[in-house]
Amino acid sequence: MKKSFFLLMVMFLFLGTSCTTYHFGVPDGAVGVPAEFNQTEAAIAQAEQSQGAKYCPEKIARAKELAKKGAETYWACRTDEAMDLLAQARQLAKEAESCQPPPRATAPPPPRVQEKVIILVSEPKVEEKVVAIAAEPKAKVIILAFEDIHFDFDKSTLKPEAQTILKRNIQLLKDNPKAQIRIAGYTSASGTEAYNQKLSERRANAVQDYLVNEGIISRDRLSRIGYGETRPAMYEAAPKDLYSPAAKANMRVLFEIIVE
Repeated sequence: MKKSFFLLMVMFLFLGTSCTTYHFGVPDGAVGVPAEFNQTEAAIAQAEQSQGAKYCPEKIARAKELAKKGAETYWACRTDEAMDLLAQARQLAKEAESCQPPPRATAPPPPRVQEKVIILVSEPKVEEKVVAIAAEPKAKVIILAFEDIHFDFDKSTLKPEAQTILKRNIQLLKDNPKAQIRIAGYTSASGTEAYNQKLSERRANAVQDYLVNEGIISRDRLSRIGYGETRPAMYEAAPKDLYSPAAKANMRVLFEIIVE
């Protein structure tokens, strides 16, 4: 009799051990579990089978972590806290299910290239040409070349004849009141690059100051830049010849009128 009872006890222990159930990798502490356990399991399983799984795998992984923690918390007799964790897990699973692929990156628009149009002030009917080009819809930079506004070697002072030319031709700038004007200074090739850069800037400043001080144009419409010895009007075969025709041609100021 005792032997039979012992065998029955062993059988019950074996059956009890082999029938242990788990939720979220946590063994159940009792035969029954709250409905939230199965609801959470179903929500995670549905998310794993959805299209969103490949776009938000981290949300599904986090949902599983919360569900496991919720089960552990429930069996630790902290029911309210456990239910909140399981609810968070279901919410994350739902979000993962509706995940969409990230939007495709769109290439930035190509930079707008402004076409440059060079007009010599000495050309006939120059005013009409400027007005006609400014009226075109395509953005352009109109470069008015005041070829006679030159400087003495190593100087940034406007000569009297340069002032006269400025006054005579400045009406072109007044006829384009909405245009932004850039004054560009240049030098000849003689001297160091650093020195010529500063000299070209001083020349541009001199023209700007003259235009503003004479009340010809307001300062807010002007900007200035120095190009130094770069972008010469003429190639200087002998830079040491300070007064060659090429050197004189390069000691100048141009106006760039930006027509938007």
